[in-house]
Amino acid sequence: MKLNNIKKQAGLTLIEVTLVIAVLLGLISVLFIGVSAYKEGSNRSKCILNISNVQKAVRSYQNLYEKNIGDALVKATITGSGKMLETEPTCSSSGTYTWLGTIPAVGTAYLTCSKSSDLQHAPTSVTGW
Repeated sequence: MKLNNIKKQAGLTLIEVTLVIAVLLGLISVLFIGVSAYKEGSNRSKCILNISNVQKAVRSYQNLYEKNIGDALVKATITGSGKMLETEPTCSSSGTYTWLGTIPAVGTAYLTCSKSSDLQHAPTSVTGW
C-alpha cells in the first residue's frame, strides 16, 4: 500500500490570476473606447438632424406665410409652443448654434453649429435645402 495520497489543491496561481485580470482590463478598455466613439457619432448625428429640422421649419414658414428669400426671420418666430418647432434645439456636444436671421437661399443652411469645423457637426450637403 502506498502512503503517498497527497492531494494537490485545485486553484490558480498568482500569475494565472494576474493574467486573467490583465486580459479582462484590456477588453474593458476596448469597450470604453468604442462607447465613446459611438457617443460622439450619435452627438454629431443629432446636431445634423437639428440643423435639418430647423431648415424644414424655415421652409415651412416661408411657404405658409409667402415670405421671400432675404426676408427677416428671427428664431422666436419659428420656435416656441404652437410654432414650427416646439423647443429650441441645442447641440449635444455643448456647441452653440448661430441663427442666420434671414430666410436663406436654397442650398444655404439657416442654422450652423460652432462645432462644425472640429467635430464635423455640419451636413455633408445642403443641396436642395
